[in-house]
Amino acid sequence: MIRVLGCSGAIAAGCRTTAFLLDDSILIDAGTGVGDLSLDELARIDHILISHSHLDHVLSIALLADSVMRARAAQRRGPIAVHALPETIDALRRHIFNGVIWPDFTRLPTAEAPALRFEPFAVGDQLSLDGHRIEVLSAAHTVPAVGFAVDGGEPGWWVYTGDTGPNPALWERLATMKVAHLVIETAFSDDERRLAQLSRHLCPTSLREELSQLGGSAEVYITHIKPGELHAVMAGIARFESPHRIHALQAGQRIELARAPADDFRQSAGPLVSSANNL
Repeated sequence: MIRVLGCSGAIAAGCRTTAFLLDDSILIDAGTGVGDLSLDELARIDHILISHSHLDHVLSIALLADSVMRARAAQRRGPIAVHALPETIDALRRHIFNGVIWPDFTRLPTAEAPALRFEPFAVGDQLSLDGHRIEVLSAAHTVPAVGFAVDGGEPGWWVYTGDTGPNPALWERLATMKVAHLVIETAFSDDERRLAQLSRHLCPTSLREELSQLGGSAEVYITHIKPGELHAVMAGIARFESPHRIHALQAGQRIELARAPADDFRQSAGPLVSSANNL
């Protein structure tokens, strides 16, 4: 089960930034939507997968660590594993968990039993986390970035592009996968096409070009729309034809996934790892 906690490109009343909860224990990005979880739900999160270092995708990591540190210590649970590119981990260490913006929860409450630990991955890695196979996909953004694909077994993969502009490498990889659900960003309307290009986001025109490279017929969910731009973005998308069923993603939405059979884990296209060495 994928639970959409937030899918907006910025904040306003009713708009929460990107975060998805996979079952109860895996958080994919950590935007403001995480704040709608109860303390008990927060304490059950064991893994956080981060697509890139921008604030709207990482800001809840720090607050979550502070919220659950005492509860998880009382339950004798280990640190929450934050999985990200090495460059993203370096940005988090230098710019957030630096003792100035926020305490270093990779050393608190103690260095021996911290609230968080960082685990690096690379594009192409396939992670085995709590019974799920999750592949790290390429993204093309203004900072090092990735997307993620969650293996849903026979029905197909749930794919999240992360923040990205045009990205040929993504479609090359997806051509070898059965995609059931595609969560893809379209942050701006065509009126702001130049801004989308500069910031390496998509607009309806570039989305059309990207989706033309995806075979078959998938459920496509548009995410990361800026507040106030929903009508303009979706009107632009409605003007082009597509074999895919395209919807605006909504906070609170739930997407059912099957788990891949255990034997399928041996068929990964990249290295299969349960965790990486800590940085």
